[in-house]
Amino acid sequence: MDSTSLGMLCALLLFSLAATHGKRPHRQPHCYSQEQLQAGELPTHFVSRHMKWDHYTPVQLVPFLEQLQQDAGRRRKRQVEGCPVLQLQASLDSEPNERSLSPWRYRIDEDENRYPPKLAFAECLCKGCIDVKTGRETTSLNSVLLSQTMMVLRRTPCPTSARPGSFTFEVDYIEVPVGCTCVLPKSRG
Repeated sequence: MDSTSLGMLCALLLFSLAATHGKRPHRQPHCYSQEQLQAGELPTHFVSRHMKWDHYTPVQLVPFLEQLQQDAGRRRKRQVEGCPVLQLQASLDSEPNERSLSPWRYRIDEDENRYPPKLAFAECLCKGCIDVKTGRETTSLNSVLLSQTMMVLRRTPCPTSARPGSFTFEVDYIEVPVGCTCVLPKSRG
């Protein structure tokens, strides 16, 4: 092959790569029936070394929160409502979310069309922040949520050409609230 032919072949190859860059080949999604997935488990080909949801704190906290809910139900303990008064002596052995100057609690967010279906979401307990001197809320600072971007799978209906009632999974990214912090209020100027 001479250099002109080789040059033209390379140009043609580069042109075809540039034309298809960013385009995915169209392929039929794999559809699953409800019976194929037992107890909310994912198909095995979705579970790989790259998709380790159990490494995410919002996933790790769910069993702990469920146990707390069961224990609270037995003892009829009511969850803290509103901004708590910080007690320095009692807080030394507490969890970071209880010792924070912008305290938060966790709730379980459930979505049956998402995997993982249960995630721990943080909720700020105060609009302001706790004053270190008084242990009470002050509005000279604001509590704001901190979020983490997390990859999840969304269960979506399969195209109508597939079996009725079947579904597939698509990758989605969501913002999961993981804690709260204190910030200066936005100026009103």
